[in-house]
Amino acid sequence: MIEDSVKKRLEADADGLATYEYIANHIDTCRDDIDMLVDNMDRVDHTGQFVISAARYLYAIDREGFGDAVDRLIALGIEKDRERKYIGALMEQFYGADYAGRAAELSAADNNFRRIYKRLYPQSPI
Repeated sequence: MIEDSVKKRLEADADGLATYEYIANHIDTCRDDIDMLVDNMDRVDHTGQFVISAARYLYAIDREGFGDAVDRLIALGIEKDRERKYIGALMEQFYGADYAGRAAELSAADNNFRRIYKRLYPQSPI
């Protein structure tokens, strides 16, 4: 459980960096607080930069164990990254180097893939 003083510091986070750093530095002890941490990132990260970074980090650490948090962070990143600066980094890491060739299959199976793909390739028929 995160101490109240740490919660207050994270609530004062200006852009999500402090929350992302907390997750990275406390990965072994923050599982029970991950929902609160994702809520905080949602509140403070307006560009999606740290939301996407947190999704990538948690996916790399324990894709299954943090699956719900990763899915939520991805969805938040899609909404926040209007300029498409950060969401492109998810495609190859999460879906493999051949994601473009499997776009129809992945789009049918994964709503986040479909949303990212449409954001990155708006003229695509998928």
